[in-house]
Amino acid sequence: MEPWTSAKLRAFRRKLLAWFDRAKRDLPWRATRDPYRIWVSEVMLQQTTVAAVIPYFNRFLNSFPTVQALAAADEQTVLNHWQGLGYYRRARHLHAAAKSLVTDHAGELPDDPDVWAALPGVGRYILGAVLSQAFDRRLPIVEANTLRVLSRLFGSRLDPREGLGKAWVWQAAADVLPRKRVGDFNQAMMELGALVCTPVAPKCGACPVARECAANRLGLQAEIPPPTRKKELTTVRESALLIQRDGKVLLCQRPPTTERGAMLWEFPASVEVVGMTADLGPELLTVRHGVTRFKITLVGTEATWRSGEFASDFYPTGVWVTAVELADYPMSTPQGKLRTEWTKDSRQGRLW
Repeated sequence: MEPWTSAKLRAFRRKLLAWFDRAKRDLPWRATRDPYRIWVSEVMLQQTTVAAVIPYFNRFLNSFPTVQALAAADEQTVLNHWQGLGYYRRARHLHAAAKSLVTDHAGELPDDPDVWAALPGVGRYILGAVLSQAFDRRLPIVEANTLRVLSRLFGSRLDPREGLGKAWVWQAAADVLPRKRVGDFNQAMMELGALVCTPVAPKCGACPVARECAANRLGLQAEIPPPTRKKELTTVRESALLIQRDGKVLLCQRPPTTERGAMLWEFPASVEVVGMTADLGPELLTVRHGVTRFKITLVGTEATWRSGEFASDFYPTGVWVTAVELADYPMSTPQGKLRTEWTKDSRQGRLW
């Protein structure tokens, strides 16, 4: 990897920012320097596509337009707004951080890296993304798009996701930053990776900085960066009972210590775990779903309550809810699919 001259670096910055001004997508969080809106968008965008985030972002900001409004909301309401985005720990951290900002910093979102670094869920990426975009702080960011762009630009054969490669890519991201328009530059790097410097079949002919790119010059686009190591998936088979009683169904809240779906609501795994007896009915739906390192198969079965009241050593809370009320309870994606199936109008007409 040959170091760039100052002239080459200036030309690269100029070309990239000019391209960004022409080609950037019109995204709802780009029309502002409000650190709160930028922060919410960046948290949502972690491990989620832009297209998926936009409607969630708009609804979230409509309900929680300020950090004070978010801090004042109860966690279940926040999780309900997050429902479908997955990775619910992001929402919990966002909520906890909002409370901290209101309690400890009078609701201000300051231009202070130390304050942000101490907040729940704020790592190096979120810190750099918010402070560079909201305050033009000269801080780098590295995510899936930028690590690919930087690796190809400099022709790095290191794996930028771990070890020496990770340290290198963060340093490279810092080294290429301009003195002004830092937030725009960071966004331009991400946008270039999303629209042009794609993982497969990059559009090098349309790239504004193709002349500066080592991988393009050497024909190594398909080899740089090295492919992500496939994570071994854990197969999980789960059951869910939709226990019905007097036109309602039993819903339970998962404990806060569970690895997946902490504090979300679900149909219980069995009658034993809730201290009841019930007559099993037909299978409602089998749901297959992949998330992080888990490959989940969830089998939902209908049941009719026979005896017993809610008592569980696993679930802290259990409630009987109607089909309409179910929408108020945040659930994981697989459990949500069972809910959707159970609440279909055609089924409710037969049940009640």
